Amino acid sequence: MLYFASPIYFWLLLLVPVIPVVYGILRALRKRRIRKFGDPSLVRQLMPSWSGAKCWVRIILLDLALLCFIIGIARPHMGAKLKEHEAKGAEIMICLDVSNSMLAQDYSPSRLDRAKLAITRMVDRLQGDRIGLIIFAGTSFVQLPITTDYVSAKMFLGSIDTGSVPIQGTAIGDAILTAAKSFSAQSEKSRAIVVITDGENHEDDAADAAKQAAELGIKVYTIGVGSVQGQPIPVNGELLKDSEGNIVVTRLDEETLRKVAREGGGAYVHAGNEEFGLNPIIDDIKKMEAERFNSIIFEDFDEQYMYFLGAALFLLVLEMLVGERKHKKSLFQ
Repeated sequence: MLYFASPIYFWLLLLVPVIPVVYGILRALRKRRIRKFGDPSLVRQLMPSWSGAKCWVRIILLDLALLCFIIGIARPHMGAKLKEHEAKGAEIMICLDVSNSMLAQDYSPSRLDRAKLAITRMVDRLQGDRIGLIIFAGTSFVQLPITTDYVSAKMFLGSIDTGSVPIQGTAIGDAILTAAKSFSAQSEKSRAIVVITDGENHEDDAADAAKQAAELGIKVYTIGVGSVQGQPIPVNGELLKDSEGNIVVTRLDEETLRKVAREGGGAYVHAGNEEFGLNPIIDDIKKMEAERFNSIIFEDFDEQYMYFLGAALFLLVLEMLVGERKHKKSLFQ
């Protein structure tokens, strides 16, 4: 089966039909100017060696060269073999709070953006570990199933904002239970949940959910994002207000997050601007007994781009050799 590594370049295919159309229009305008200049048959006699057919051949060759070039830079490859891949490490589910309170700017540029940057840096440190992503506000859902595909993890992370979960609130307990159900069947020992939130839990009993996870052998870590003093929440260029018109201030609830971590057998870390807190947690997770994971992946793709680029070069050379003049019938004529 043929795959393309950079299909975005296929937008350039819109140029392929444009070139002959534009050339045809220019030829029509040229003929119109010739008719104004004089009798077209007399003008043709003044240019006996010029070949209109060859000009069209050159345009077609140029167009075909462009087509081959576009296909080439889209990087076609034939693929591939199914191969069993074995990795060794832990399974980590990240639960990221995307409620409006994460827009507070006691971190630069905001709590949520700072958390996403820290997760990205954490992913760069992983080697063989599997990672998944849960996002939550008033409810939770799996944004990225457990995987070793770190590139996809970063891609999904980049698309997250406070609108990713339509129901507002902070259901930490629901996020923990969702994460606990999302580990693979291969994992039994090295499983950890990392909850990144400001801790303002208004929806459920997060400590009880952490306790249930711990009973399944899953460690629950919490990272507190925000300040105890509190910060207003900027939404659409204005500060968020309650129904009475008062400015809403979001404060870090460290007591709740410490309790969740304690019941989950993990640890609580207050995120700083420099050290967000994920590094010491990952170091602790790496001390857990590593497990072996098997997965089926595609490997050994055969790149095909060189054939299309070679064809494009051949067509360009051929286009230059065609020329615009008619061949003479005899060398001595």
